[in-house]
Amino acid sequence: MASFVIEGGHKLCGEIIPQGAKNEALQIICATLLTPKEVTVYNVPDILDVNNLIQLMRDIGVEVIRKEINAYSFKAEMINLAYLGSDEFLKKCSSLRGSVMLIGPMVARFGQAMISKPGGDKIGRRRLDTHFLGIQKLGANFTYNTEREIYEIRAEQLNGTSMLLDEASVTGTANIVMAAVLAKGITTVYNAACEPYLQQLCKMLNRMGAKISGIASNLLIIEGVESLGGTTHTILPDMIEVGSFIGMAAMTRSELTIKNVSYENLGPIPDSFRRLGIKLEQRGDDIYIPEQETYEIESFIDGSIMTIADAPWPGLTPDLLSVLLVVATQAKGSVLIHQKMFESRLFFVDKLIDMGAQIILCDPHRAVVIGHNRNFILRGGNMTSPDIRAGIALLIAAMSADGTSRINNIEQIDRGYQNIEGRLTAIGAHITRVEER
Repeated sequence: MASFVIEGGHKLCGEIIPQGAKNEALQIICATLLTPKEVTVYNVPDILDVNNLIQLMRDIGVEVIRKEINAYSFKAEMINLAYLGSDEFLKKCSSLRGSVMLIGPMVARFGQAMISKPGGDKIGRRRLDTHFLGIQKLGANFTYNTEREIYEIRAEQLNGTSMLLDEASVTGTANIVMAAVLAKGITTVYNAACEPYLQQLCKMLNRMGAKISGIASNLLIIEGVESLGGTTHTILPDMIEVGSFIGMAAMTRSELTIKNVSYENLGPIPDSFRRLGIKLEQRGDDIYIPEQETYEIESFIDGSIMTIADAPWPGLTPDLLSVLLVVATQAKGSVLIHQKMFESRLFFVDKLIDMGAQIILCDPHRAVVIGHNRNFILRGGNMTSPDIRAGIALLIAAMSADGTSRINNIEQIDRGYQNIEGRLTAIGAHITRVEER
């Protein structure tokens, strides 16, 4: 176990470059199983979840070569199918939620897959129904082994079909798309997720020889092909990290430039921070945040309290609500944060309340933040990170707080943020990693 010790009150200054997108990397790496040819991936983030998936790929027989910093080649020519049923493999899957996206490629190419119920953040119920129902409609059979607590999936031949997803699940859509590209016939997927990372997956598959149309819409049409070839792919910057850096600049009253953000793929993120009163400018493909002593939350046109809520793309990603919530604690005005998609993601606010924030947790999905307008500063404290996004929100709070804070269980932060203490210390933060014995 490790902790961060943060000395609050230090301003940031300079430039910072966001890492490659975690959520895209997990999809792209799983998709390399669809071909025996080499696939080279650039801008791979050096984070725990991605590194664990890369090791899992090696374990099942994929030839993985690290070509340079943040660049890997994958060649899934010889797969050890027997290992897929081993207790060791299934145990590793259970600690990595992204491993669920192995199902689509494995069933499509090899006709079988086994997986235990995957883990990940403790942020409430995260159903796998969309994954399973979609792949079942393509012709796969799912059985649950109660003795081993694993799912066994088999299919002699996947066949194209038409389906309406019960929710616009990003990983569910990715899994179904990866299965459908090698299915016989045409598959139509309505209510598909259309996040930039899903678009990236579809574009990469098309370069490999797939036939996917409707990319960037919620209706995907996939004409199955017999096989896929190799390609190269560059992962987008992580939009969640971009938003996190905007929040850090605002909370610490810092002037900061975030480089190479792929602005066109940020969707509503910049405007969501502007609604909290934060000034930011697009400069080419960079975002410049000027030093700002105060920022005031907007109201709706009729004068009612601002509400910021998550929604499927092109709505606001739920992964940034924790950051927006903590940033609102030092704004002037009030805002309702409505976390619609996960019922446990707001429970970290009790730690912010202990630091002096004025927050009313209405229910598991809604919190009202009453901004301090910097009339008093958050107090340093001891806290534990419950998940990746709450962890970064607590880090932002600690960086702006009066005094020293300690955040435990930072392995949760490491799952999604690459060398975050080193990168932030380089631009003025005072963060020390402490290894526990």
